Amino acid sequence: MSVTLNDVHSRLNATKVQRVVRPACAEEVAAAIQDAARTNSAISISGGRHAMGGQQFGAGTVHLDLTALDQSQELDPDLGLLRIGAGAAWPAIIRASHETGTLERPWGIRQKQTGADDLTLGGAISANAHGRGLTRPPLISDIECLTLVTPSGDLVRCSREERGELFSLVCGGYGLFGVIVDATIRLGPRLRLRRHVDIIDIDDAMHAVWRRIDQGFLYGDFQYAIDPKDDSFLRRGVFACYEPVSTEEPPSTEADLDERQWLSLLHLAHTDKREAFRRYSRHYLDTHGRTYWSDSMQLSTYIPSYAEFLARALPQEGPTSLMITELYVPPEGLMAFIASARAVLRATGVDDIYGTIRAIRQDHESFLPWARGDWACVIFNLLVRHTPAGIAPVKAAARALIDAAADLGGSFYLTYHRWATRSQLLRCHPRLPEFLAAKRALDPACRFQSEWWRHVDRLIAEPL
Repeated sequence: MSVTLNDVHSRLNATKVQRVVRPACAEEVAAAIQDAARTNSAISISGGRHAMGGQQFGAGTVHLDLTALDQSQELDPDLGLLRIGAGAAWPAIIRASHETGTLERPWGIRQKQTGADDLTLGGAISANAHGRGLTRPPLISDIECLTLVTPSGDLVRCSREERGELFSLVCGGYGLFGVIVDATIRLGPRLRLRRHVDIIDIDDAMHAVWRRIDQGFLYGDFQYAIDPKDDSFLRRGVFACYEPVSTEEPPSTEADLDERQWLSLLHLAHTDKREAFRRYSRHYLDTHGRTYWSDSMQLSTYIPSYAEFLARALPQEGPTSLMITELYVPPEGLMAFIASARAVLRATGVDDIYGTIRAIRQDHESFLPWARGDWACVIFNLLVRHTPAGIAPVKAAARALIDAAADLGGSFYLTYHRWATRSQLLRCHPRLPEFLAAKRALDPACRFQSEWWRHVDRLIAEPL
């Protein structure tokens, strides 16, 4: 029976699939692939269903829900390696990582995506995700090896040393080269961290990052002001960083903001942006000096029902959601990019509900790296009204932001939406044609498909 699926966050990718299969082991994954081959059906793949832009769904496909592939399989307490199912979400991964260490030498994850926790490991690898690390490349750097079911249904192991090119394609391959059934994660020491909070201006932000790195801080980000009518818009923000400390002080177990507080801030972000930033700043300043564990500090409060809450609180808005758009620029171009972004958002009237600036280190390992340099990463959560007239200005703003980043030698994240033009795709991701060719070489039947891949494959194939 056909089923309509949609992503959790933007809710702009409703897609009707043939059926949903939920395999619980590698053998069931292989059987599903072989069954699809017999009926000449394509396959799409999801985990937590947070991926946007049609990356995880394909119309008419047999859809594999991998969330049952969540078992911890192998622990190496000496090397800090954890082998776990690709369907495991981050809270379970963190719990499993604690079993690898001792009280004297505890282990923990190095990074995860921010903003939500119910995201699977396989999805994070497929997106080559990143976190708040000040000196970390994307997630591929934390993956020792993985087990993959190929388009032909074979179970293979991939690492830098074994099937190295396939490893580089699967990490950041958006689910197009096979089904990841498990992965071995490189853990790091589980550290006590102390939070330092400052309210600073953007012209000092990158200098502040370098200072904190020199001082030994490991994590940090900059949450910027969102009121376009205020001079502080995108310029002033909350700069929170975390340094390792040797203390027996019990780390905080409180969520930074509970669900009620988040909903209140989200409401204010729609109705009184200046007050939203004031309260957010006040909260973070109040947490200055707290200690946290380096892994659980990365967990977040995410409210999948926030859209329903806002529909009740602001019924005049109609169906809305937030579209993430992520841009990358060289650090020396950050000020120029922010000036352009301010102009774009003000000119289009597009509502930026919240956003962050982070540091990302270059990815030297994946076949199609989105982090092609040591870049500043600027994230926007743009309000989208679910009508053609509501989508149009957000699409225009996203394209203008991509151009602004590209003009400075930067780029954008590929799969949040399908709004980039052909020239933007090729300008910012020059290896994309090679990536698509590798897809067809390794999966000639195009067994693994998605709406995002179908769109990009058609777009790149168009004559100039």
